[in-house]
Amino acid sequence: MGYKDLHDSPFDESTIAKLEIFQDYAQAWIPTFVMQDHVLEIHIFDFFAGTGYDKNGIPGSPIRILTKIQEQKGYLFQKEVNVVLHLNEFEPTKKKQQKYEQLKRSCSEFMDKDTSLSNRVKIRYYNEDFETLFPKLFSDIEKHPSLVYLDQNGIKFLSEKYFLELEKTSRTDFLYFVSSSYFWRFGERDEFKVHLDIDMEVAKGQGYKQIHRTITDHLRKRLPTGTKLKLYPFSLRKGANIHGIIFGASHPRAVDKFLSIGWKRNGENGDANFDIDDEAGKAQLNMFEGQKLSKIESFKKETKNRLLSKEIADNAELLDFTYGAGHIPKHAADCVRELKNLGKLTYDGRSPLVTYDNVYKNRKKSQYTIND
Repeated sequence: MGYKDLHDSPFDESTIAKLEIFQDYAQAWIPTFVMQDHVLEIHIFDFFAGTGYDKNGIPGSPIRILTKIQEQKGYLFQKEVNVVLHLNEFEPTKKKQQKYEQLKRSCSEFMDKDTSLSNRVKIRYYNEDFETLFPKLFSDIEKHPSLVYLDQNGIKFLSEKYFLELEKTSRTDFLYFVSSSYFWRFGERDEFKVHLDIDMEVAKGQGYKQIHRTITDHLRKRLPTGTKLKLYPFSLRKGANIHGIIFGASHPRAVDKFLSIGWKRNGENGDANFDIDDEAGKAQLNMFEGQKLSKIESFKKETKNRLLSKEIADNAELLDFTYGAGHIPKHAADCVRELKNLGKLTYDGRSPLVTYDNVYKNRKKSQYTIND
């Protein structure tokens, strides 16, 4: 699959959903580091930035990022934190780089409307092939708190080597867009396998709607033993095609924020903009098998079993299990409360304390006692 022009038509619904997730995560990420002591500079990288707007004037990722930075301007000045925004746009088949020039115009016009913003925000523009630029900027990614967007539009950019490089960093979160449907159709070809060798027999066995989850599972298995990096998928359907975002981060706070964004967008599955698990069909009673459990119901059933078997004994263990399963703390807390109401479990206080703040920030411990 060669280079494809992503801006030759207005953004479709799936693209807008992707951009909104990018935007929502920037909104959550920026103040996390701005408000920390001893952080003087944060960096945001958009390696496939586009032109700033689509043909209908809908903002693309660079303008959405700038908007979220602008919302934090007061805190940037208060905490004396600078933001460096790295924007790259390159058309490999074009002699004249018109989109790169349009990108600079779009961002310059945004900055000109708020002249004080330039005292805290610096934009660095690049017009280079990603394969060349990424190694050049990697030292900046390693050195500073960094948010990396990889909105790729070519199969070679999905190479697992980039995930493995990002895995080495300690303060980097990334959102990686993947054209997952292409693997379903072409994943067995050598030109695909040289970049990302997916077991297509396994992928086909899990079904087409699951292809983005399958790719994410494959990449998880390629990470080093003992890694702190966590990967989470969010599938996006565009007509008959299924693409998606892979989110990566090492810190539990980042995981908490991304999962909250996903479940807010889709309260039934939390990792897709469509009914990826056929939840509607599960609601119908099957006369032979009974009613199938929804994703949330399946999680709650397993969680309760682990609590009752004492495999999970406290709020910290429960929160880590919840994050690992791709669920939000509320789903786990509901399980503990339900078991307590049934008289099967007890804990001190009014709350089971299954939140990021309680476990990681405030270091509060809640031991769960099973009533045998």
